[in-house]
Amino acid sequence: MGKGSFKYAWVLDKLKAERERGITIDISLWKFETAKYYVTIIDAPGHRDFIKNMITGTSQADCAVLVVAAGTGEFEAGISKNGQTREHALLAYTLGVKQMIVAVNKMDTTEPPYSEGRFDEIKTEVSAFIKKTGYNPATVAFVPISGWHGDNMVEATAKMPWYKGWTIERKEGNASGKTLLEALDAIYPPSRPTEKP
Repeated sequence: MGKGSFKYAWVLDKLKAERERGITIDISLWKFETAKYYVTIIDAPGHRDFIKNMITGTSQADCAVLVVAAGTGEFEAGISKNGQTREHALLAYTLGVKQMIVAVNKMDTTEPPYSEGRFDEIKTEVSAFIKKTGYNPATVAFVPISGWHGDNMVEATAKMPWYKGWTIERKEGNASGKTLLEALDAIYPPSRPTEKP
């Protein structure tokens, strides 16, 4: 298929056009169970042409996972004035998604691979932006990952010995961990008025 960097995205991209073009067009759902929760991932399009579909998926979320590409040029394009990373963070907050996890993906493609400096640079810049958006960076887990190799997705990797993990501070109680899965388990479930009509 020639879409090496889309290894995990391809699982959720069901439409023929999505697989051929290597982009998500429609929202898709993927359910799994963690130690604490039943999780439903709503894969929302990141491409500018399908922002309406992204809004549909995001408006249903309890937590946003903002996936930021660490590759040279990719991060800069996403965080630029009209970049998709900025737009998605702003839309998530505007749509009422008050919890966020930032997954810094493609750490295997940085120079040098799995670069602490690149992760710190991205964390600093994204923290400054999401703070302006309305999020408190102290409540956001920043996780360096490689979706292609599975680094820090489910299990902590030995390829980033400099990474000591994430810590979030919030009034409901602090949490810490190393992986994206642990960050998902640290989401604070919103109260749902189930006893009301």
